[in-house]
Amino acid sequence: MMTKIISVLVAILMFISPELPMLLDLPAIPKGQELKLNERFELVWEDEFVGDKLDTTKWDDNQSVNTLHWGPIRKGGYWHKDMIDVRDGNLVIATEYKETPLEGNTFGSPDKYGEGYYTAMIATAGKHEFKYGYFECRAILPKSTGMWSAFWMMNSGVYEVNNSGEDGTEIDVFESMSYKDVWWGAGDCVQSGIHYDGYAEGHTGVGLGKWFANNPYEEYNTYGVEWNENEYIFYINGIETARTSAGGVSKNPECLILSCEVAGENGVAYADRHGTGPISLEKGERAEFIVDYVRVYQYK
Repeated sequence: MMTKIISVLVAILMFISPELPMLLDLPAIPKGQELKLNERFELVWEDEFVGDKLDTTKWDDNQSVNTLHWGPIRKGGYWHKDMIDVRDGNLVIATEYKETPLEGNTFGSPDKYGEGYYTAMIATAGKHEFKYGYFECRAILPKSTGMWSAFWMMNSGVYEVNNSGEDGTEIDVFESMSYKDVWWGAGDCVQSGIHYDGYAEGHTGVGLGKWFANNPYEEYNTYGVEWNENEYIFYINGIETARTSAGGVSKNPECLILSCEVAGENGVAYADRHGTGPISLEKGERAEFIVDYVRVYQYK
């Protein structure tokens, strides 16, 4: 009921001014242009996640962590390949608390696995990278506060600091940081944004707002981005949500990433990061990021 009330309020605010929901940190209803996928694009790469294991000719579930300069500790938890499953035509990335640390190769990282929350990521780094086109996944999002799932793109050029995103930009097609937004009661939303010039002092991040999807923690929705030489255009279920050319558009190929992360630091889940709220996933409980497919299209 509260979500419906907020939706009506957002619709009124968007009628008055499309910018008001963002200014008030409210999710907005996608109201932009229609994608017209089949008219403009052709499919060039996909994974429908058939079978019972990850297709390692397309994705890397472990070495990519090293390739992209990450270790096993990821914010308030750990990334581990044992949290990845393929079943019933879906990729499933699980998140749960492990009292007994999982074992595995950390590829020379000094960080070690310990007790805490475990989840995972997969990336096409070193296998398939793309420049320009339309990139989409269809997914059900994990049900827990204090964590988020994401579909995003990046390359090593993101770390270059030169007041430009042209060498590489982290493109966050979506992040599910609002499972249960207690304050506004409007949790059925995701957010999008970009980052460039590394993640230290030179870092620049551009948030593009929060956007309602259709019951995204229970039902499949599609999340996509159109990347061309001029701008990034973001979509939910084929309807535009936002666009930007901030920093200059990346001119280099980038890999695809599907991941879950736990809010916190140094493997300890304690933080309320980006409005996620504290972690609500109790010991013995499991949250799942369920991905039906990932598809890559290029312009006809």
